[in-house]
Amino acid sequence: MPNSCLKSGPRLKSVSIILMLALCAFVPQGQAASPEPVKADHGMVVTAQHLASDIGVEVLRKGGNAIDAAVAVGYALAVVYPTAGNIGGGGFMTIRFKDGKTTFLDFRERAPIGATKTMYLDDQGNLVEGLSTEGYLAVGVPGPVMGFELARNRYGTRPLNELIEPAIKLAREGFVLEQGDIDSFDGENERLASDPAAAAIFLKPDGKPFAVGDRLVQTDLAASLASIAEKGTDAFYRGPIADAIVKASTDKGGILAKQDFERYQVRELEPVSCNYRGYEIVSSPPPSSGGVIICEILNILEGYPLSYLGYGSAETVHAMIEAMRHAYVDRNTALGDPAFVENPVAKLVDKAYAKEIRAKIDPFKAGISEALMPAGFTESKETTHYSIVDDEGNAVAVTYTLNGSFGAGVVAPGTGILLNNEMDDFTAKPGAPNLYGLVQGEANAIEPGKTPLSSMSPTIISKDGKPFMVIGSPGGARIITITLEAILNVIDHGMTIQEAVDAPRIHHQWLPDKVFMEPYALSPDTRKLLSSMGHDVEIDENWTIWGQAAGILVGGENIAEIDAGGGARYNGALDSRIGAGAARGY
Repeated sequence: MPNSCLKSGPRLKSVSIILMLALCAFVPQGQAASPEPVKADHGMVVTAQHLASDIGVEVLRKGGNAIDAAVAVGYALAVVYPTAGNIGGGGFMTIRFKDGKTTFLDFRERAPIGATKTMYLDDQGNLVEGLSTEGYLAVGVPGPVMGFELARNRYGTRPLNELIEPAIKLAREGFVLEQGDIDSFDGENERLASDPAAAAIFLKPDGKPFAVGDRLVQTDLAASLASIAEKGTDAFYRGPIADAIVKASTDKGGILAKQDFERYQVRELEPVSCNYRGYEIVSSPPPSSGGVIICEILNILEGYPLSYLGYGSAETVHAMIEAMRHAYVDRNTALGDPAFVENPVAKLVDKAYAKEIRAKIDPFKAGISEALMPAGFTESKETTHYSIVDDEGNAVAVTYTLNGSFGAGVVAPGTGILLNNEMDDFTAKPGAPNLYGLVQGEANAIEPGKTPLSSMSPTIISKDGKPFMVIGSPGGARIITITLEAILNVIDHGMTIQEAVDAPRIHHQWLPDKVFMEPYALSPDTRKLLSSMGHDVEIDENWTIWGQAAGILVGGENIAEIDAGGGARYNGALDSRIGAGAARGY
């Protein structure tokens, strides 16, 4: 298995990471490299911001269940992780209850009723740069407040005001910014400065960026959260908060209407499920592509002896690339909001379909993406994931997002709430790449009230009827492959949960026809072999888009320890690519 020399603690700058990974190449096999997973016997919370993790653990410690903790963490991240934590965006929650039953909550953004298929095109049918990513026209109707409350009311045990109070306190009194917090603002201060309401919160009074040691106070957000704590979802969807967001949207060229908020509903759906080498995978169904495509790729890869072929070998990587290539064709052309599109989920997760795909894969030659173009087809990074398990064995995986970093870069005056730019996840123009380079089709075209297709993949895995792993990640189009590779790293390559989320990654998404790899993910020899097969491999040093996975392994830090029966009950790991977060247990 690979060694990762990325340490926990303050997030490293990209140059430092590259240098550290270079050193990793010379660490003898078998020496400890990744930090040890965090171990606990009663509960575990893994989030992208340590204060949110602390709040989640405290909820568990006081007798709340994993759903209660997930709600408290969701509100806390809206305060302490503004780049992606939110109540102005949307997301998904996968739940596995202690009795083995599962469910899935979709609180993803919806297109406003005023949305049109061509709203981001000019008179000549060309995309207008920035319309789907900047300002109020990019904003979808937010869902987290409704989603958290449905989860709490239906499956939680604690009152809302108790779960939201820690977030209110952090917003009202502020919190001291550490290096990891400051890093999340990197490159975004100029965008935030362009919106007076956002600038008033996230920049100093003199317009300069915050620095380590400064205190971030969010008085308006505290008031909004206090209103939600008192009045529930009505405060957000039918009261002054909705009025303020709609007014700001109307004043600044957006199309949000009060009716959009009043009509918003959370969907409870059956999760997608599949079996991989005896492990039961439960993940996100449409309007997420995540669970479907993870299962499709796993089904394809099940036919290859990955453990025998070895981590990072040309044979293993070739099989992964081709499985990703074929699955992303299906993701980008066939899937969409189930209220608007008939999704071929049963076919895509069928092992017989995977066998058909394997038969098309040449073991010695790269496929050609253009050759897989369906008939009639014309040519986030800022998301956050958290994983929670409680003392009774209830497990929750939550991924939610503003889409781009700090979303649309706007805050409705008086609310303190950052708003998403999730409309960019729709197919603004078939064949044209979105913010993450995804080339998508008509199934994901813009329609009023429709939910954009997502890659978010909150996933829970069980073995022999018992919880085994909770995993997910941010990363836009790469969420699927990041989550997938963490699963493969644990099941096929025997890594600890910390090594699994730290390990360098590869990614292929059909179009562009290119293999992206993190620095030092593949050896020079492997790259040469892949190139000789016809793969176009490119090193992507933009480490911020590779996502920061958050995982929990139950029964040991890796499969070997689990099989030996001698591990800690819960083993939590936060990706070492991020410095503000933490795994916390008790």
